[in-house]
Amino acid sequence: MSGRGPGFVVLYRWRLHPGREEAFIEAWSRITAHYREKGSFGSRLHRGSDGLFYGYAQWPSDAARQKAFAEAEDPADAEQMRSAVAERFPEIRLESVADYLVLPAAGSTG
Repeated sequence: MSGRGPGFVVLYRWRLHPGREEAFIEAWSRITAHYREKGSFGSRLHRGSDGLFYGYAQWPSDAARQKAFAEAEDPADAEQMRSAVAERFPEIRLESVADYLVLPAAGSTG
């Protein structure tokens, strides 16, 4: 049983302006699509019970992330996301040391 996941993960946290959640989610989704084309394994976005939004993106390596970031996302998407943020917390870089997450099969509901 292999427990080490691929690449590394970057965790993001934001407090959003009330009423700007949908605009943030839309921009996050488009930016994620951009970075998937540049080598990201994708991302997930969550709303915490504390009211914060949590996102994490997985990359094959820090070098791949840096290379992708050299080609910036659409400035309008970046501004839409920025304008929705009331407070941004420092990103946290995570190295996978044990990974047993199993993704459901496509079309599976439970």
